[in-house]
Amino acid sequence: MNYFTPQHQYNNLDSYLKSRFNTKVFKVAINANFTCPNRDGTINTTGCIFCSESGSGDFAGNPADDLLHQFQTIKTIIHKKWKDAKYIVYFQANTNTYAKIDKLKTLFDSAINLDKKIVAISIATRCDSISDETLEYLGELNKRLPVWVELGLQSIHPQTMEYLNLGYNLTQFTKAITRLRSKNIEVIAHIINGLPYETPKMMIETAKFLSTQAIQGVKIHSLFILKNTILGNYYLTKPFKILSLDEYVMITSQQIAHLNQNIIIHRVSGDAPTKDLIEPLWSKKKLVVMNEIDKYMKLHNLYQGKIKDL
Repeated sequence: MNYFTPQHQYNNLDSYLKSRFNTKVFKVAINANFTCPNRDGTINTTGCIFCSESGSGDFAGNPADDLLHQFQTIKTIIHKKWKDAKYIVYFQANTNTYAKIDKLKTLFDSAINLDKKIVAISIATRCDSISDETLEYLGELNKRLPVWVELGLQSIHPQTMEYLNLGYNLTQFTKAITRLRSKNIEVIAHIINGLPYETPKMMIETAKFLSTQAIQGVKIHSLFILKNTILGNYYLTKPFKILSLDEYVMITSQQIAHLNQNIIIHRVSGDAPTKDLIEPLWSKKKLVVMNEIDKYMKLHNLYQGKIKDL
């Protein structure tokens, strides 16, 4: 079964969620004040060079507030757009399995009981930060309601992974998929287009690789060069090529066409904090980016699961 629409020639998340849960579903992003092994000295102290000060949780809740307050605040804001909906509680910022098991159990058990309309829990983490004990717990939790684990990949290319200072490799990433799928946990992979010195071919190869993996979802967005990051400081002193909107649209469209039809496309564009964004400035217009991808795919007769070489 696919979740295409007249607008989107791919399995878009909104259609998938409506089909699965019989209503509109949106994510409520909360911040449980986790840290990251790539920042606290376990692996490194600098973190991934593109990561923001908030640990990629710029639009999550305030970690100074308890979970219920964060959840209610963000839910209320989103409800202004969608009056009737259910929710996925989303642990977004930093590495959300990087803690002792007792803390994780307390947090996640509390989170799924914040509202009777919560239909799933989504946990963003690193492929190298899921202990055997945590995996067993997530497997048990997954029997109560769907558990999604979101893993940052960004690129399959070793030189890029090293340049970004990710602190993990492709073997660790694929091993994490296998371990999570052994517990029937759904896996969503994150990739970034426009990483320094990558060619369009390299970016498309990353999507091709993901199509061979036992993942259930993909998130795609452009590289965001932000103030007060290692990458941002580097770019200001030694600028490198930034993808144009047209280039991003072409690459992302072809990536989608290379992905098999069992994968749900969770996003094709992202958001960056406007006050901190250095480049690409076109990414501020998220709806424009999404619409241009739809137009490009229709113009070139591309759709998910079938590639037509251009």
